[in-house]
Amino acid sequence: MINQSFVNTQTLYDQDFYLWTKAIVEQLKEHRFNEIDIPNLIEEIESMGRSEKRELKSRLIVLLMHLLKWQYQPEKRSESWRSRITEQRIFIEALLEDSPSLQPLFTEVFADCYEKARLKASEETGIKLNLFSKESPFTLDETLNDYFLNNY
Repeated sequence: MINQSFVNTQTLYDQDFYLWTKAIVEQLKEHRFNEIDIPNLIEEIESMGRSEKRELKSRLIVLLMHLLKWQYQPEKRSESWRSRITEQRIFIEALLEDSPSLQPLFTEVFADCYEKARLKASEETGIKLNLFSKESPFTLDETLNDYFLNNY
């Protein structure tokens, strides 16, 4: 419990973010709505949503890049690569499980994430960009499911 009966949360937000979050939670629990720093609370909630979206996109780019490397460099395949692919799939699955409303976004950003993955794969492998397919050779289902990797 925060010791002060009234905390100026707008000032606290800039001085001690963690303490600000504790103060906001306390104010909400105690129904002291008139004390809540609404503008910064709105900003933080919006930021949380953007963060989830960025995380999904970032994980998808890394996953697609590793799948491209797996497909285009079969001689370099290793358990480490397989592990990285599995790790990204697990993280994406957890994100979609925690926030099912991200599922439509996954479809929406897939092509853009593939293009970024293609660029990264080209940089990491030295394979010329134009040798990678312009459109993803992987479906959404193949990208997320382990059975697909086992078929290679």
